[in-house]
Amino acid sequence: MYNFDELIPRRGTSSYKWDDPHDPPDTIALWVADMDFPAPREVTRALLERARHPVYGYSRVSESLSEAFIAWQERRNGWRIDGDWIVPSPGVVPVLHFAIEAYTNEADGVVIQTPVYPPFSRAVKLLGRRLVLNPLVRDGLRYRMDLAQLESVIDAGTKLLLLCSPHNPVGRVWSAAELRELGELCRRRGLTIVSDDIHCDLIMPGGRFVPLVSLGEEFAQTSVTCLAPSKTFNIPGVGSAFTVIPNPKLRAAFRRAGEKTALLSLPGLYNAVAAEAAYRFGGPWLDELLPYLRDNFLFLKDFLAKEMPSVAPAQLEGTYLAWLDFSAYGLADGEVTRLLREEARVRLNDGPSFGMGGEGFQRLNFGCPRAVLKEALTRVAAVFSAYEKN
Repeated sequence: MYNFDELIPRRGTSSYKWDDPHDPPDTIALWVADMDFPAPREVTRALLERARHPVYGYSRVSESLSEAFIAWQERRNGWRIDGDWIVPSPGVVPVLHFAIEAYTNEADGVVIQTPVYPPFSRAVKLLGRRLVLNPLVRDGLRYRMDLAQLESVIDAGTKLLLLCSPHNPVGRVWSAAELRELGELCRRRGLTIVSDDIHCDLIMPGGRFVPLVSLGEEFAQTSVTCLAPSKTFNIPGVGSAFTVIPNPKLRAAFRRAGEKTALLSLPGLYNAVAAEAAYRFGGPWLDELLPYLRDNFLFLKDFLAKEMPSVAPAQLEGTYLAWLDFSAYGLADGEVTRLLREEARVRLNDGPSFGMGGEGFQRLNFGCPRAVLKEALTRVAAVFSAYEKN
């Protein structure tokens, strides 16, 4: 049994999430996408055991780590991976850069589906590529892809689509039918798909994740998939990533792009230790975590319905991130953010940072003990009560 209600102070640990010097000292941090739960005990045990060895030399991705990763994907997602397809990588964000460098030239078009994780657009712009927007369509509280619009914006210079699956921040877990239709369109128009599947294990109970690459050889040969244990087991500080590329030509190009930067190299010593322990022994921890996350979201949803009915959360199918619509208050985005940070002393992610479609929204990370979530929501409700319609 794991106690996800345990309060573990994180201030003073150089936490990117909790130790921002610009935040008031009593700020509740519900922004950065790491959770406030301890990692599986087996991960801590493995790290401590390795730390007892006094030589901290260069490390490599061991065969046993690759085997643990492959076994996890087959067991949890029904996806059989050939070990030759795997390119160990330093993280999902570097993978986006490597892939853009590998599969496009300057001024080529790269499609992103906004609102989406900000490093997607940042990578495209930093590498001098052309940003092609395929905004998601909001149907009530649920989002869908607009494939007709996508087809209309693809031109001869559009080479790549960055897919977020499950989608951060809108919480969609794309169905096999949706992915197949997207994959067919991109294959027909000559686009390679790079799929960020980092949240693939964080699916609400009763749901199912389907990797695009598992839907047929035609998709396997035209896609690149990035996965990592960091979100699943809450180990981003010692996390690593696995880029899965069945097509040997795409794989070779990806390796060349990574080696240019000297970042596609040996993993950190503790990264490999933590990842292997997580994939081998973290299943029971995850099985207990997922219902807790579901109940946190239901708590959030019920709280908003009673105390802040003007704020509607998007329907959640995966991740531990709630996408909240504050637009009914009629306030500018900057004012909503100011009220949250300065008056409520609760830090969320402001919606516009996720690109087109983020206006009026805030992203809330509910991967925390319920008492923390309750206190944060209580503070926010007290500040925004003046803006609720009577």
